[in-house]
Amino acid sequence: MVIIEMEKNRYERAMELSENNFKLLVGVKKRVFAEMCAVLQKAYDEKHKNRGRHSDLTVELMLMLALTYWRQYITFFELGFEYGVAQSTTHDIVEWVEDTLITCGKFTLPGKKALLEDRTLELVLLDVMESPIERPKKTKQILFRQEEKTHDKDTDICEQRNA
Repeated sequence: MVIIEMEKNRYERAMELSENNFKLLVGVKKRVFAEMCAVLQKAYDEKHKNRGRHSDLTVELMLMLALTYWRQYITFFELGFEYGVAQSTTHDIVEWVEDTLITCGKFTLPGKKALLEDRTLELVLLDVMESPIERPKKTKQILFRQEEKTHDKDTDICEQRNA
């Protein structure tokens, strides 16, 4: 009798990684990930206190899904396939996680003004200008000339056969 172990999900495998590798994979440190999970779990419990069906994914997997989308920008279809949910469910999860974390106010990035005031940052400016792509235009003259050339070839072949 062979006993098949259930495959560990992405969250469980990620938590086994070192701190540096976890951040490389997910984009945040384990401590920040745990804080995000706590905020999401509280919001999830509040949302489902008097409501029906719970999600097939845990809050940790929902957060992993959203962070994977933000980090890698893969399609919702691919994420849905990887996590075993529908494409529309994946979209809904990413939106819910994003809205919940934004309304929490704990996880915000500094704005443009704060970044400009920080003198420790080195700025690089690029001077870029758009230039139109020059493509050959199709005109009736070019098409007419091609038709003439093919006609001349056919005439030459007919003349050679008659000779």
